[in-house]
Amino acid sequence: MSLQRYPKYKDSGVEWLGEVPDGWEVIRLSRITWVRARLGWKGLKADEYVEDGFAFLATPNIKGRQIDFENVNQISKARFDESPEIKLSVGDVLLAKDGSTLGIVNVVKSLPRATTVNSSIAVITPNKKLLGEYLCFSFQSSYLENTIQLLKGGMGVPHLFQDDINRFLIPLPPLPEQTAIAAFLDRETGKIDALVSEQEKLIALLKEKRQALISHAVTKGLDPKAKMKDSGFEWLGEVPEGWEVRPIKTWFDTRSGGTPDTGKRDIYYTDENGIPWIRSTDLNNDRLTTHELTITELGMKNSACELIPSESVLIAMYGGDGTVGKNALLLKAACINQAVCALLPNSHFDFNFSFRYFQFYRPYWMIGAESSRKDPNISQALIRNSPIVRPPLPEQTAISAFLDRETGKIDALMQEAERGIELLKERRSALISTAVTGKIDVRGLG
Repeated sequence: MSLQRYPKYKDSGVEWLGEVPDGWEVIRLSRITWVRARLGWKGLKADEYVEDGFAFLATPNIKGRQIDFENVNQISKARFDESPEIKLSVGDVLLAKDGSTLGIVNVVKSLPRATTVNSSIAVITPNKKLLGEYLCFSFQSSYLENTIQLLKGGMGVPHLFQDDINRFLIPLPPLPEQTAIAAFLDRETGKIDALVSEQEKLIALLKEKRQALISHAVTKGLDPKAKMKDSGFEWLGEVPEGWEVRPIKTWFDTRSGGTPDTGKRDIYYTDENGIPWIRSTDLNNDRLTTHELTITELGMKNSACELIPSESVLIAMYGGDGTVGKNALLLKAACINQAVCALLPNSHFDFNFSFRYFQFYRPYWMIGAESSRKDPNISQALIRNSPIVRPPLPEQTAISAFLDRETGKIDALMQEAERGIELLKERRSALISTAVTGKIDVRGLG
C-alpha cells in the first residue's frame, strides 16, 4: 500500500516522535482525558463472585479485537456501586497496567451490559477533543509502546501508575482527522487480523496432524496390514501382534533430581563452564539443545542432583494439567530438579522411539495423578507403573526415521506460517505507528 505524506510538517518537540503534520498538537494525556483505576477493591475475593450480577472485566477480556463482555466474572450491585468512577461508558479506553500483559489496550465501542473493571486495568475517558478509537490505536503505536517501556516501574512486576499514564504525550490531530485515521486503521487492521487468524488456524490444524501422526506410528506401526492384538488398555486400543506392552519399569531406570541451595548461589551456581541444570519450565516437548541455568560440581555434590546421561527422556511431574507430562529428549548430560523425572537410555529401546512414545502419551499422565494441592501431580512411581509399547528394535528405528522425516515437513510448514504471522504483525504495527504519528495522510480514503 502506497500512501502519500501530509503536505507540511513541523517539529513535534519530542525527540523520539520527530515531525508531525502542521495543524497537529502534541499534548499531555492528562489535559484531554480522565484516567483512573481501582486498587484492591477493598479485599474483593473470588468467592464473592456471583452468577447473575455486573460484568467485572479482567485483562483476558480486553485482549481480542472486541471486548468480551460474556466470559467474565460478575460482582454484586453493592460491589459494583462501591466505585462509580470506573463504571464504563462507550468511548472509554481500557489499558492493562500490570505484569506481563501491560500495554494491552481496547476501546468500549458498545456497552451491552453495566460493566466495571478489576484493578489490573486503567480506565481512560477522552474529552471532546479526543476520540477513544484514535487513542486506542495510539497506544498500539511503537511510539507509545516505547514510552510505556521507559516509564514502567514496580518491584519486579512491571506496573504503570496513573501519574505515568497522565504524563504520556499524544500526537493530536483535529477531530475529523482522528475519525478518518481510526476508520482507516480499523478497516486495514481488520484485514490483517483476518489473515493472522487464518494462519493461526492452519498452525492448529498442523499441530493436530503432527500429533495424530506420532500417535498412530508409535501405537499402530507403519504396516497397515499388520495383525493386531488387544493392548489391554481401552485408551490404547489394539497394537501390532509382535509388540509388547508392559510397565515402564520393566525396561527403564528412572531418576529425579534436586535444587542446590539458592542461598549459596555464588558457589553452587555459575554462568559459564557449569553443568546444565534442567527444570520443568525448560522442557520444550522436543529435543533439548539449550538450557537457562548451570550449576557447579559443588552444587551437584551438595544436593540431590546427579548427572543424567544424554539420550534420556525427561518428563515433568509437577504443575498440574498445564505442565505435567511436558517432555524433552536430552541431547547432552545434565542435572535435573525434583520436578523432573528422567528415563535413562537402555538397549531395549531406540531413544528416539521412546521419546516419540512419550510425546504421544502426554495427555494420559493425568490418569491416576494425585495431589492434596489444587493442581494434580504425578510421581516416579506412577511413571514407572505406566504402560509403554515395545516394538522390535528394527521397527522402532524405522518408526523413528519415518517420524523425523514427516514431522520435519510439518514443522517447516508451521515455521513458515509463524513467520507469516510475524510479518503480518510487524506490518500491522508499522501501519498504526505511521498513521497515528502523521507519517502518512489517510484523509479521503474512507
